Amino acid sequence: MNSSETNVAIKTQNLRKVFGDNVAVVGLDLEVKKGELFGLVGPDGAGKTTIMRLLTAIMTPTSGDAWIAGHSILNEGEAIKERIGYMSQRFGLYEDLTVMENISFYADLYGVSARERPARFERLLGFSNLTPFKERLAGNLSGGMKQKLGLACALIHTPEILFLDEPTGGVDPVSRRDFWRILYDLLKDQITIFISTAYLDEAERCTRIGLIHRGAILMTDEPSRIKETLGTPMIEISTPDAREAREFVSTLAGVRSVNMYGDRLHIAIEKEDLAGAIMDSLKTKGFSIEGERAIIPSLEDVFIATVKRQEDGTVRG
Repeated sequence: MNSSETNVAIKTQNLRKVFGDNVAVVGLDLEVKKGELFGLVGPDGAGKTTIMRLLTAIMTPTSGDAWIAGHSILNEGEAIKERIGYMSQRFGLYEDLTVMENISFYADLYGVSARERPARFERLLGFSNLTPFKERLAGNLSGGMKQKLGLACALIHTPEILFLDEPTGGVDPVSRRDFWRILYDLLKDQITIFISTAYLDEAERCTRIGLIHRGAILMTDEPSRIKETLGTPMIEISTPDAREAREFVSTLAGVRSVNMYGDRLHIAIEKEDLAGAIMDSLKTKGFSIEGERAIIPSLEDVFIATVKRQEDGTVRG
């Protein structure tokens, strides 16, 4: 990586990881700018955790390279670890230590000076709302509070780049919201955040996202721009017979794809003027229609459609 690329926090070049016959990461080329909140978005088994471990210099790639804060993962792992914070899916909290003792332990681990500690402890406890619980054992915290403590520990040495591997998995909606509020506060300090998630609603909160499937990036852009890439009109139909209606609609001419969300169908069509014909066909078939409207595709709609096109051979990752 050229040292003149001062605005780039993360850069990968044809990064690849193979385990036996399994290609976990397929020629990853990616750039993340400083101060950006970048989301790596995809289902379980897509390769998100492997990419995290490669970028944090925990794992060695099969081929290719990546530069984190200007340092190569191939031979500058120690320099990288000094500049990053990393919160894995199972962050290493010590449940028999208190909140304060956990933070102090990580301060020791990262060599934070005694002079700097009081202000940092106060700030981390404050913005994570853990001050009232600083003497509580970590093992007695709720799932959401454990995640906040893990984040505080990862931030104790004021990293340039923060890597978060599915940090809100299994966390209640209120704690997820609080966690994202903390991340937005970090962006104000120009910390670069690289987060992986399987939650497409969380992807909407990122500056940019990369949709990943089977170790390959399908597309990278701002969430709003990715939703515009489907390239076809979409209608939403509400019906109590959604499963049967989906099977029927899938057979109609001009229908590109049909995704089901409870009692709602998202139907991608070739032309806007097909919507009326589809509604007529459903009613003629005896389906009860409770509502119909034109919509902007969701990220899930785009993801499913892109995967389908890729598997059909029309898109290459």
